[in-house]
Amino acid sequence: MLNKEDTGLIVVDIQGKLATLVDDSETIIENCGKLIQGAKALGLPIIWLEQNPEKLGPTVDSISELMADQTPIPKFTFDGCNEVAFKHALNEAQKHSWIVCGIEAHICVYQTATHLANLHFDVHVVSDCTSSRDSRNKELALSKFASRNVKITGLEMCLYELVKDCRAPEFKQILNLIK
Repeated sequence: MLNKEDTGLIVVDIQGKLATLVDDSETIIENCGKLIQGAKALGLPIIWLEQNPEKLGPTVDSISELMADQTPIPKFTFDGCNEVAFKHALNEAQKHSWIVCGIEAHICVYQTATHLANLHFDVHVVSDCTSSRDSRNKELALSKFASRNVKITGLEMCLYELVKDCRAPEFKQILNLIK
């Protein structure tokens, strides 16, 4: 089970034209925004990645506005774990569990999440907060995660797992995001 004391969020490459080309892009971007807002309400650290931003463009406005207090970590490898700044951010956060969202599910999300699991982190990919241009590639990634010790969760499931109690101070904020 996820707990807010030991969990962080990794936002992977929701940027440029690619973000609008993935399957069900509007829903994915909206759900990622809700996940980010929930993570902020719960006080989770957030690590924000951008793949080759000079070529692919910046993170979409609706997402970057939510993280205006942070700077994205540029990367050129598909696997974020191969970037020194990302490894530094992981060490600085000192969390064992990581929720992962972003695009594309079968490339950057898959490689980053799998590498994190290989490093013995507890990794949870949020299925309704990730996509690929072709829905079959997303399904392929989700099916491969199980054999790679990466857990699959959903937006509502992980946020309520983190809140745990309807008396928690963050509950109403989370409830309003999910409604």
